Amino acid sequence: MKYAVAFSVALAALSLAACQREVVVTPAQAPAAAPPTIVAVPGPAGPAGATGATGSMGNTGSTGSTGSTGDTGAVGSTGNTGNTGATGATGYTGATGETGQRGKTGDTVIVVPAAPTR
Repeated sequence: MKYAVAFSVALAALSLAACQREVVVTPAQAPAAAPPTIVAVPGPAGPAGATGATGSMGNTGSTGSTGSTGDTGAVGSTGNTGNTGATGATGYTGATGETGQRGKTGDTVIVVPAAPTR
């Protein structure tokens, strides 16, 4: 940042100096006769002279340079976690299974355990 400000100031000074207008100097006219010799005479001072004419308006200054681009902003904070979603709807009841076969009647089987051997 400190280099950007120093660079901007130096660039502004150079650009303003480059746009400076040259002063036009008109040469003074040659005197028609030799100037009179001034002799100091003692005595009181004379009255003050008349007020001089007002000077002409100066030129308008040139426009300043465009400023440099600012620094990039900081990264924003992380957003809040979203809310939990709604619970899903209850599923449909499944289809009824097929009816089983009817049990057989009649034959009874008896299982007799073997006698333990000694």
